[in-house]
Amino acid sequence: MALVTVAFGVLILLVLMMGLKIDGFISLILVSLIVGLMLGMPLEKVTASMYNGIGGQLKSLILILAFGAMLGKLLSDSGAAHRIAMTLINKFGKKNVQWAMLLTALIVGITMFFEAGFIVLIPIVFTIVAEIGMPLMYVGLPVVIGLSTTHSFLPPHPGPAAVVVTYGASMGRTLLIGLIIAIPAALIVGIWYSRTKWVLNTNASMPEGLVSIKSFKDEELPSFANSLFAALVPVILIALATFGELFIDQKLFAAKVINFIGDAPIALLISVLIASYTLGVARGRKLEEVMKSLGGSVKAVAMIICVIGAGGAFKQVIVDAGISNAVNQLTSGLNISPIILAWLIAAAVRTAVGSATVAITTASGIILPMVATSGVSPELMVLATSCGSIFASHVNDPGFWMFKEYFNIPVGQAIKVRTTYTCILSIIGLIGVLILSNFF
Repeated sequence: MALVTVAFGVLILLVLMMGLKIDGFISLILVSLIVGLMLGMPLEKVTASMYNGIGGQLKSLILILAFGAMLGKLLSDSGAAHRIAMTLINKFGKKNVQWAMLLTALIVGITMFFEAGFIVLIPIVFTIVAEIGMPLMYVGLPVVIGLSTTHSFLPPHPGPAAVVVTYGASMGRTLLIGLIIAIPAALIVGIWYSRTKWVLNTNASMPEGLVSIKSFKDEELPSFANSLFAALVPVILIALATFGELFIDQKLFAAKVINFIGDAPIALLISVLIASYTLGVARGRKLEEVMKSLGGSVKAVAMIICVIGAGGAFKQVIVDAGISNAVNQLTSGLNISPIILAWLIAAAVRTAVGSATVAITTASGIILPMVATSGVSPELMVLATSCGSIFASHVNDPGFWMFKEYFNIPVGQAIKVRTTYTCILSIIGLIGVLILSNFF
């Protein structure tokens, strides 16, 4: 009965978001209240559970989201992202432009949200298409796929980072294991899929008046080394801490220092401070101007933070109501991998709701009781849930409409291209997690 109640709550969530078009944050809070009351929780315990869930979900995550947005803004405003792209194209040559654009998207996408990275890189795509005369989809789709891969598979992006917190996984280990899956997935889909007739027959074109291509003079751009370093600092610091856990005695003071600077919020803070100087002050921008720009960047993630917090409330209500016992009883007799189950739940919610954030927070709340008892690495469970949450992007996904409008294609063709590639990425990710589960 308890699981039926939770399923009914998910159904209500779908009706609120899809049918009534109510904001995801409001919908999740309302459903948390409804489910808590239906499960017999006292009034005061429902709200207390929600508050605990919001606080537990956002404790360090809010810093990750804020600093990640700031770093992305610095890369955009300074022209660092532009420098990375143009340098790689010059090195790779026009024949290998897809490889250059995919690699650019992977580098930029490590620290930038999908929407931010898309807005930064799509003008570069338009410029390249105009200069070398190649089809827009041929040049642009590898960028979109690269950004989709990093945003969906890798912390410190919102979805994976939120589930890391929920499952009690290691942010650094999740990032490193995620890279093992994300890079091959991006190469397979970003190169192979974007060269198929299925994609190239799409009538994509640059939309008039929708994008203002900002041109940088070469002397206005930071160096390639400076740009690349600014984008990769958080990855370097987080990876350093992860390797330190494996090879350095944790009782040593040096290990404590490495763990401190490699903690995701601190790593991103250090990255923002370094980039504020190297991409801002050192290149003639006033510190006041840089700080104003950074403050504005946080506004873009405000609703993401709210939705994740509300997802934490829903999850905590489910946990505090004792759903774990019901889940364990139901799944104990099933001969199904918890990895596949996590993927299936996330994929189903994503397809219905359209929000990867709602899908990943809802699925993690339902699957959480299995994480500790399944014997599967929590990092792999994070990736399984994350992979499911990118499945089947279509008309109920804001990212779908961004893709459609910027590539100026009909809805039917947008479904054909974007929905297909998100399904392929999601399935490849699941296969990768299942393979790695034999080693981790």
